[in-house]
Amino acid sequence: MSNRLQRVAAFYETLTEATLGELRALYAREAYFKDPFNEVRDVEAIHTIFTHMFVSLHDPRFVIQSQIEQANEAFLTWEFRFRIKRFKPETIQVIRGASHLRFDTEDRVCFHRDYWDAAEELYEKLPVVGALMRYLKKRVG
Repeated sequence: MSNRLQRVAAFYETLTEATLGELRALYAREAYFKDPFNEVRDVEAIHTIFTHMFVSLHDPRFVIQSQIEQANEAFLTWEFRFRIKRFKPETIQVIRGASHLRFDTEDRVCFHRDYWDAAEELYEKLPVVGALMRYLKKRVG
C-alpha cells in the first residue's frame, strides 16, 4: 500500500479528539465527504462531523479490516466501534462499512464516500426504533 493510504488508515485507527486536527493535513481543503447522514464539500465541515462524533459517542474507534488501492483511488473496509451516550453506555455497538477514497495530486483525500447500511447497522440496534425496523424487515422479507 502507498504511504498516503497507510497514513489515512493509521489516522482513523488512532483517531482521538486530540488527533482530530490532523485531518486537515490529510484532506484537501475542498474535499467531498458523504455518509448515510452527511454530505459536505469542505475539510472544516468534515472536521465538524467528526467533532460531533466525539460529543455524541463514548470511545469511538475505527478498526481497519482491509485496504485496496489502484491509481488514485482506494477502498478501506472497517468496523466502527462505539458506545452511545444516551442509551446503555456499557453496550458496545459495531458498524461494518467501507470507505471509497480518491486522492488529489498532492496525495490528500479529495473524495471520501462511506458505505454502510444505517438500518441494519444502527437503527435495528436502538430501543423502540429497532423493534419497528426488525418488524418491517421481517414483513418485507
